[in-house]
Amino acid sequence: MRHIVRRALQALCLAAAVAPGAMAQTSTSSYRPGLTPEGAVYFLPKTAIRVSVLVEKCTYTPGDFAPYALRYLRIGDVRQQPKTTFSVVGISQVAMPEADTTKAYAVKFDARTVASRLTLSKDGRLLGINVEEATDVEAPARFTAAKRSAPVNPRQFMGEEILSCGSTAKMAELTAHEIYDLRENRSLLIKGQADFMPKDGMQLQLMLGELDTQDKALTSLFTGTMQRDTTEHILWVTPDGPFPRQVLFRLSQVHGLVDADDLSGAPFYISIDNLTELPAAEEPAKPKKGLGLLNSKKGEAGIFVNVPGRMRSTIYDGITPIASDELAAPQLGRTQLLSGSLFNKRYTTRMLLDPLTGALQRLDADQPK
Repeated sequence: MRHIVRRALQALCLAAAVAPGAMAQTSTSSYRPGLTPEGAVYFLPKTAIRVSVLVEKCTYTPGDFAPYALRYLRIGDVRQQPKTTFSVVGISQVAMPEADTTKAYAVKFDARTVASRLTLSKDGRLLGINVEEATDVEAPARFTAAKRSAPVNPRQFMGEEILSCGSTAKMAELTAHEIYDLRENRSLLIKGQADFMPKDGMQLQLMLGELDTQDKALTSLFTGTMQRDTTEHILWVTPDGPFPRQVLFRLSQVHGLVDADDLSGAPFYISIDNLTELPAAEEPAKPKKGLGLLNSKKGEAGIFVNVPGRMRSTIYDGITPIASDELAAPQLGRTQLLSGSLFNKRYTTRMLLDPLTGALQRLDADQPK
C-alpha cells in the first residue's frame, strides 16, 4: 500500500441538491485534526496577536470636611463631588500560534516510513516528528493586581474634644489644629528637639511613620480619598494581511473599556504593516516514495512547513502610537516542501518545528549502519 499524503482543500462537504419543490437536505462534515492508527490530519500555524490592556479605575470620594479645606489647611481646588475615571496604564502585545485552516494536510501512514510519531498541539498544529521535546507555546501569565491594604479610619485618631463637637465646622477646625500639631512634632523629631527623643534610628523611623499615617488619614477628611483598581482585558487580533488603522477598542469614562463599535468611548486603533522579505521558493525534488502531499497538478510528496514572514503591529491612542512590535507572521510568508524520502526507514529522521511559526527548527537523522 503506497504512502500518500493528501492536502485538505476544503473544510466542508458540498451540499446535496434536490429537485424544486422537494425538501432540501444538506450534509456537512469538518476536516478535524488528530492522530489515528492509519494516519493523521494536521495544520500549520498562523499568528494571532494577543493584546493585553491594563485599565485603571480611579474612584474619588470627597472628605467630610472638603468644604473647609481652603479655610483651615489652605488647600484649594478640592472637589466636592465624587468622580470616577478610567485610563489605560499599560498595553502589550505578543504573538501566539493559531491553527491555519487553509493549511490543512492529511497523512496516511505506511509501514515503509518512520513518520508515524507525529506530535500535534491541542488544536491540531504539527509540532514535530519522532521527537520527545516538542512543546507548544504557553500563553503569558494573567495580570494579578497587588493586594490593597485595609483603609485607615481617620476618626480613630480624633480625640474626645473633636468627636464631641456639635457642628461639622468646629470638628474641621479642631482637626486642622491636630494636623498642624502632628506636623510640628514631626519637624521637632527630625531636628532632634523633641521632648522625648527615640533611642536609636529604628525607633525614630517608627515614630515618623506613625506621625505620617495620622497626618495623611486626618488630611484625607479635607482632600478626600482616591481608590485605584487595575484590571486586565485580553483582546485577540488575527490579521490575514496588512491593513491601515482599525478600531481595536474604545475607552469610556463611564464604563471603562468597551467594544470597538460603542461610540461612547474614545477610540484606540491598531495597524499591521508587512515587513516580509523572502527569497524565491526553490522547486522541490520529487521523491519516489515516502511521506508526501498529493497535489493535483504536480503530484508532489513530502511534509510542508512554514517559511514565515514578519509584520509590525502598532497600537494608537487616537493619533499617538503607544505600542509597536515586530512579530513573526506565517500567514505573510509561504510554505516549503520537505521531501518525503527523508522519512524512509533506512534511517530515523527527527524533525522539530517552531511551535509559534511552523518553521523548521531542527532536522537530523541517524545514519544507516
